[in-house]
Amino acid sequence: MVSRDVPRPQVRNAPAARFMCASIRASGEEARYTAHITVERMKKVAWFSPLPPVRSGIARYSVELLARVGQSYEIDGFVDTTEFDAPSGLTGVYSAHDFIWKHAVDPYDLIFYQLGNAPCHDYMWPYLVRYPGLVTLHDGQLHHSRARCLLRQNRPEHYRAEFLYNHPDVEPCLTELGVAGLLGNLTQLWPMRRVVLKSSRLVLVHNTRLAEELREDDLDTPIGVVDMGVPQHEAPAHICEQVRTRLGCPPDAIIFAAFGKVTPEKRIAQALRALATLPPEMPWHLMLCGDTVDHYDPQAEARQLGIADRVTVTGYVDEAELPGYIEAADVCFCLRWPSCRETSASWLRCLAAGKPTLVTDLVHLADVRSLDPRSWTVAGYPMGRDTSGKVVRATCISIDIADEDHSLGLAVRGIAEDRDLRESLGGNAKQLWSERFTVDGMASGYERAMTRASDTPAEVQRRDELPLHLLCDGTERVSTLLADLGLDNPQLDNGLDLTCRGAVSTLSLLRSPRPADE
Repeated sequence: MVSRDVPRPQVRNAPAARFMCASIRASGEEARYTAHITVERMKKVAWFSPLPPVRSGIARYSVELLARVGQSYEIDGFVDTTEFDAPSGLTGVYSAHDFIWKHAVDPYDLIFYQLGNAPCHDYMWPYLVRYPGLVTLHDGQLHHSRARCLLRQNRPEHYRAEFLYNHPDVEPCLTELGVAGLLGNLTQLWPMRRVVLKSSRLVLVHNTRLAEELREDDLDTPIGVVDMGVPQHEAPAHICEQVRTRLGCPPDAIIFAAFGKVTPEKRIAQALRALATLPPEMPWHLMLCGDTVDHYDPQAEARQLGIADRVTVTGYVDEAELPGYIEAADVCFCLRWPSCRETSASWLRCLAAGKPTLVTDLVHLADVRSLDPRSWTVAGYPMGRDTSGKVVRATCISIDIADEDHSLGLAVRGIAEDRDLRESLGGNAKQLWSERFTVDGMASGYERAMTRASDTPAEVQRRDELPLHLLCDGTERVSTLLADLGLDNPQLDNGLDLTCRGAVSTLSLLRSPRPADE
């Protein structure tokens, strides 16, 4: 028998590391060759994120991203809901409570947290601080999120401890204002991000401005930037016509739209006031596509302005129907104030559809060239206000928050009257999306970040500085009881370690498939 070396193939979708022996008969030869083939083990990733049907932009974001990244990694999703849609790219979806035993039986190479400030992210915090990983920080402001979570659980002492840990220079009396719910938008001054930074192997954000702020907060934690990406969904022409028919609009009406949850922060009131200044004979309609909230009624404001018949609140729009609504729009309001330095996925979807957009002039959008409606000159890094005229290379119209009502009125009138301006901005918007904000580009950035995070130590040495309640592991009561019996913590730790190992071994056997010959 002749033994020959065979090149080792790189198999991307192998579920586990193993060696295989294969016998290969060469064509036209009697000799039999033995090949030793090494199948490369895919890295295992634990992915903490809300998933559909949760109505969350980050849930949709994860679905779109996992379809790409899941081709290169073996990924398990961990959620805190009993109902979920398992997207492509995931090996399995589990309750977050299953993570600890699964990680003990077969450790994950990397743990990923898609962290936002909505309630559907609250379940991640105990894992995030005890199992350091890669965190995508979607919002630069976490104060109101932690305050809501801790105070609703009647844990004011833990809120005070986290507030003072995140901002050690603050006067302790300010924490009492937070406990009483009196800080309001002043929470923007104390974003409470230090816990995340001190607990992470790597933090990813979607714009350079937020990255700069985080580096100023913590010089030790690695920070990366990946542009957010969204897919392009073409909507058939008849779908757009159906949307316009539902709105009862004449064919020549200009459709303004805003997408996402209908809240005061989306500057809906300001948009309504601007639209009310348009000439009565101009045909236009505004559709607000998203869930409403109890504390804000846009229809009541529209009635006060005498334009209620031109405003439609659609409520939540199913993901399958959303492209049709975006395509039906002529101009999109993508305003936001106050801002948490977040990147708006709904704005990017409008860019991908080639729609002209009106955005708030935010510092983290300084690298996007825009038109200032007060002078119709181009603003934005790196060229500055250098070109006269309405068109040039701008991709949107930016609204100065300090001159909002005046600038928004100018912008609405200018874009409503100028079809060429709408088409030019829409074309430039789609080009910007194709250059920076595609899902493929985002997935490539994520894969680079995941490789970088995998090369960092799995243990974060800075954890001991965290508030004590974040370091609790659930054994404190047992420890106290056994201490009364003269058992010290090392003995307890050893016993618990043996108990944990036995439990996870039993679970592993129970969950393993039975051999075929049994």
